[in-house]
Amino acid sequence: MVGILTGASFAAGLNVYATVATLGVLGRTGVLPLPASLHTLESWPVIAVSVAMFIVEFFADKVPAFDLLWNAFHTFVRIPVAALIAYGATSHLSPGAQLLSALLGAAIAFAAHGGKLALRAAVTPSPEPVSNIALSLTEDAAAVGLTWFASRHPYATAAIVAVLVLLVIVTIRWVTRALKRLFRGAKRELAEV
Repeated sequence: MVGILTGASFAAGLNVYATVATLGVLGRTGVLPLPASLHTLESWPVIAVSVAMFIVEFFADKVPAFDLLWNAFHTFVRIPVAALIAYGATSHLSPGAQLLSALLGAAIAFAAHGGKLALRAAVTPSPEPVSNIALSLTEDAAAVGLTWFASRHPYATAAIVAVLVLLVIVTIRWVTRALKRLFRGAKRELAEV
């Protein structure tokens, strides 16, 4: 369960709608038996709404500048949904363990979402749209792929997520430093004028 929780939480931080739709389809087809508390994800209305929102996000996420607003807004969607999925998936555990699982799911989703935002902030200003679109397609594929992979190889998924979280931390630090240098340079140029 830990591998599936970490994989789904990281995937939700990238694209929550793709993750919910994938979990629903995997549960509905019997590939991934979901706990009773998550059977709602298997319902056709939830899968349909998730797929519809995935399609909306698919296009919204490819528009430079708008993608930053979209992703900033989804801070309030991705992280809570990841926490709720983690909480529901551990319904067989004690309430304290469920709460800890929800916090872990939220933290992993926050790391994935924060890394996505940081990388987007670095890529979006580029004048060509190809890098932004390629990054968005990679995130979409990673969300679906990681959720499916977690259903087949939960321990490998947990290890992959651990590495990805470390990479996100390094990437956020790198992007933060680059932006600080950029703003310091702009500040110096303005002071000289």
